[in-house]
Amino acid sequence: MSVTIAAPAHSELLIRKSRFIGCVEPVADRAAAQARVAELHTLHPGATHVCWALLAGGQSAAVDDGEPSGTAAQPMLRVLRHHDLEGVLATVVRYFGGVKLGAGGLVRAYTDAVAQALIVAEKVPIVRQRQLCCALPYALEGMLRRELESAGAVLLAVEHADQVEFHFNLAEADAEALIARLGEAGQGRIAWRSPE
Repeated sequence: MSVTIAAPAHSELLIRKSRFIGCVEPVADRAAAQARVAELHTLHPGATHVCWALLAGGQSAAVDDGEPSGTAAQPMLRVLRHHDLEGVLATVVRYFGGVKLGAGGLVRAYTDAVAQALIVAEKVPIVRQRQLCCALPYALEGMLRRELESAGAVLLAVEHADQVEFHFNLAEADAEALIARLGEAGQGRIAWRSPE
């Protein structure tokens, strides 16, 4: 099961006079990641590099920001994948200390900066959601509201017209059981519609 992290977590390493400031944080997409990296460039104007890796579905990315190719962002991305993370941005801000680390040293430094931040990060499972929509007579509204609350559904919208129409999200794993339970309780008077 994929996990994400609840809040940003940080690390800091000093390796042969170079300072590596690592951070892992929840990020929804590439645009948000790029905005965060731009912010880090502003916050650390004296930094030599701001390398980053993003795992966010089809919007994943790895940027070395001037470090030799394959020595920074790809190792950071491998750490995120190893932890089966999703929707997570890893950044490492490097202040060069005057001593070259070589390719192997850079790979270890960037890997360790992300791994150390992940040690203190709170990991939370990603619960896939399913959006549902149904229409029912007014007489069943109270029953449906109780069932949704009991199932932990998130109510998105309720429309009152000839019938009451509910739009809600529910954990995908619980959706079929709720639909079956409501079908029985509503005695066939609940109509399921395609969510728009």
